[in-house]
Amino acid sequence: MTVTAEDVRTTALSLPDSSEKLAWGMPTFRVAGKIFAALGEDDASIGVKCPKEDREELIAAEPEKFFLRAGHDDNYAWLRVRLAALDSAAELRAILIDSWRQAAPKRLAAAHPELAGTP
Repeated sequence: MTVTAEDVRTTALSLPDSSEKLAWGMPTFRVAGKIFAALGEDDASIGVKCPKEDREELIAAEPEKFFLRAGHDDNYAWLRVRLAALDSAAELRAILIDSWRQAAPKRLAAAHPELAGTP
């Protein structure tokens, strides 16, 4: 199965209180006004929230899947994901849920225990 930009949109918007807004010429997905995912300019990748301390390990483990945009991502807790490298829609959902949980207000995240513990 090939994961597409439309899969990203459908999955991101299925998360509680999520919305889509165009920013910097690309679709961004937000919860409570905070971006938790953004489609890349070519619809081949997404940016998601990821603690800086976790990024290098993920990139080292799966460099075909995870990457940083040099110079741009260095100062932000973000990671890029190549859609073509994802194994399934379930993997996409797990990545988006993890990013959503990082951006969502604590009260909103706590109100959705079904989304807890989904890396």
